[in-house]
Amino acid sequence: MDFNQELKKKIELVDEYLNQYLPEIDNYQSSIYQAMRYSLFAGGKRLRPVITLACCEAVGGEVLQAISFGCAIEMIHTYSLIHDDLPAMDNDEYRRGQLTCHKMFGEAMAILAGDALLNKAFEVAVDASVKNGTAPEKAMKALSVIAHAGGTEGMIGGQVVDLEAENQPIDEHHLKYMHLHKTGALIIASAKAGAIVGGGSDKEIEALAVYGRNIGLAFQIKDDILDVEGKQEKLGKPIGSDASNGKSTFVSLMGMEKSKRLVKSLSEEAAAQIEIFGDRKWFLTALAKYLIDREY
Repeated sequence: MDFNQELKKKIELVDEYLNQYLPEIDNYQSSIYQAMRYSLFAGGKRLRPVITLACCEAVGGEVLQAISFGCAIEMIHTYSLIHDDLPAMDNDEYRRGQLTCHKMFGEAMAILAGDALLNKAFEVAVDASVKNGTAPEKAMKALSVIAHAGGTEGMIGGQVVDLEAENQPIDEHHLKYMHLHKTGALIIASAKAGAIVGGGSDKEIEALAVYGRNIGLAFQIKDDILDVEGKQEKLGKPIGSDASNGKSTFVSLMGMEKSKRLVKSLSEEAAAQIEIFGDRKWFLTALAKYLIDREY
């Protein structure tokens, strides 16, 4: 089985449906659609929806059962990046090698584009569930998981901790808490939502949630490593931006070698969690390795 080919196939499917769910519309408010699409199609890895689709398959489901939920999660993730880049937050001018949303469309439109993507996410998931005949209890459970992951006990809570930790000394536990919420929560929700709509058992859903937790934390630590060792042309943003913004990172707290060892151990733990899926685990196992070997 060819991991790269399967990853490409899943990313193309996500992009196809995102384009369907968020078409260009020519009306008086067409500028909001331009700003939303600009950020949504700015070259993201599509990690979260790919995990949603893969976890749905791992429990024996079909990807089309999960595609609307995966796209919804990608919209929520994109909205968070738009707001994260704003002058009041990280004040970043570039994202994925191109100007950030507020630099292209202005701060007011960027705020609205983020708000609109958050609303669109739930519109898409609900409408598609009704249209596709998703069992209401599965749809509601998946939506609840996604909503909680994006809220004050999830991504937004992590962002609050991140903001308040700038230029402040924090320990490893504090840093892990921050990233398990800011980054990890939505990745865990991606895994759980896919497993839920795919018809997974409680045991399977929990195993994939732990997989998502470990992948999410490893993903963030790898980002911290790349912020020191990566190449700007591949990352699409300046190297060392975390240090210049006064942010604590795993590398600054633990050192480079320990950070690399932790990424490897978390990825191995993630792979161990999905042994119960037998042959259906192959893509998720390969994805864990792909994420620790990436250069951007």
